[in-house]
Amino acid sequence: MLLFFAAAASAQVRAPAPTGLPPQMQAQIQAQAQGRAPVQPARPPAGETKAQKDLEAGYVLGPDDVVEISVLGQQEFTTRARVKANGTIQLPFIGEQKIEGETALTLAPKIAEKLRAGGYYAKPVVNVEVSGFASRYVVLLGAVNQAGLQPVDRDYRLSEIIARAGGMRADGADFVTLTRANGEQHNYPFEKLASGGPNDDPMVRPGDKIYVPEADLYYIYGQINQPGAFPLRGDMTVRNVIAKSGGVGPSGSIKRIKLFRDGQEQKVNLDMKVKAGDVFFIGERLF
Repeated sequence: MLLFFAAAASAQVRAPAPTGLPPQMQAQIQAQAQGRAPVQPARPPAGETKAQKDLEAGYVLGPDDVVEISVLGQQEFTTRARVKANGTIQLPFIGEQKIEGETALTLAPKIAEKLRAGGYYAKPVVNVEVSGFASRYVVLLGAVNQAGLQPVDRDYRLSEIIARAGGMRADGADFVTLTRANGEQHNYPFEKLASGGPNDDPMVRPGDKIYVPEADLYYIYGQINQPGAFPLRGDMTVRNVIAKSGGVGPSGSIKRIKLFRDGQEQKVNLDMKVKAGDVFFIGERLF
């Protein structure tokens, strides 16, 4: 008898949720049957701005963009055109059409409806592709491998735009300046762009300006394995500087370091912070 009730209880726990119900309700019933907390319905997403909705819908067309429009099985309609300054293009049969502010997804059914209403095709299947992006872009300047205009044909994060430009140069600073079209400006540490969360790597918007400044430099010469000028990154110490240059040479002495800051010789401590423009000279050790 005990085995019978145990089997019945087990069968009740494993019973599937009733079919024919919405998936969310089935999950709640199944969770209750198994003694778990019911699945809470997902909260609706927060309100979105018009710009965000536009980007999610696709690239928003504007002057100087190039589009290719075709009707399935109708070669005579295929058109490749650049959007004029007034936001229009010229199409076969239906003439000049205003397409500024449209996306490929919103434009295709509108053209199809005009072709159908005009009696040109019974059930036209219209395809719209953007082959040239020119109206929506961000400006990327400074110490990157390919500075210039970067088209924003979808949602891009700041790190993605920099990656599209070939990344930062070796002489780039350790932060990126993002200036919004409204003048709002913010600096983002490069390290957090790669490893931080969404707040550390924001979405860019058309009209934004991205600037990667050149890093401040320090200089090291004398009996050091790798002399020269190097970018100053973060809070570097004299000890870091020596290590970055591969340590002192065979005849160098860590006790014979001279520091020239602002044209004046300074006392050196291995744990002191390095400043932009510092010049280090590693002297020879005494035999």
